[in-house]
Amino acid sequence: MRNDDPGRSRDKSDDEQWNEFVKAVAAEQEAERRAAEPRPKRVWPRNAAMALGAAALTLLGVELLQSSADTSAPPAPPAAAPIAALTPTAAAAGTPTSAAAEHPPIPLDQVFPAEVKTASGAVYTRVASAALPSCTERDSVAPALIAMIKAGKGCVAEQVALYKDAQDDQFNLALFTMKDPLDAFDLVTGLSRDFEDFEVGAQAPPPASGLRTLPPDSGMVQAFGSGGRGMVAALGQWADGRSTDRQQLVDRLTPLHDAVAKTVFAYESRF
Repeated sequence: MRNDDPGRSRDKSDDEQWNEFVKAVAAEQEAERRAAEPRPKRVWPRNAAMALGAAALTLLGVELLQSSADTSAPPAPPAAAPIAALTPTAAAAGTPTSAAAEHPPIPLDQVFPAEVKTASGAVYTRVASAALPSCTERDSVAPALIAMIKAGKGCVAEQVALYKDAQDDQFNLALFTMKDPLDAFDLVTGLSRDFEDFEVGAQAPPPASGLRTLPPDSGMVQAFGSGGRGMVAALGQWADGRSTDRQQLVDRLTPLHDAVAKTVFAYESRF
């Protein structure tokens, strides 16, 4: 074969262009791979301030159970500033405005008691709880839910908790107290549109809890419900993070979610 064959040779300029093209393709593939990676779990925040609520009305509760696909994962939200670990069951109180003080959100220990016993006989033990500084913390809430919250009349508090059962299965709960009860209902409607989208983050257990920090690709199921101004989101994960037996996991999550949702509805019905 002739060395000067134009189909088999490139001058130096062509080689440089080819290398640049290969590098560009590799960079694009790496960016797509990173975008598809699950968002990292966050640690518990310290000294979270709890905002106090405004107007209170009641709204019939609605519930939806969802489960994830084994390989699907939502895009990662923008990186948030690091937050230090929280001592289990610690929360700070914010300074209420005059309007918010009239109808504050349900107290943290009331909505997330140390132990929840259900009619089915299941017992759930609280591992940690906190009132977050805002309802749109980017390491706790994904962009689509942040947009839904901002589209409404406002959210006055987000409270979160992590529970475990006797088998060390993990159950994350988040209560968003909205200014308008219709916004709470709309959040449930919006979150129900995509069965594979997890807009509320699972909390990493405190180191002293003895629970495993499950990998981001662990199997998960979720439930939503609204009552009055409150929207409750609940996530369930097996102790070993497996992605099988999802209906059984739903069956374990449901009593805890229902108990918390009923507590929220009873509190909101007082106003």
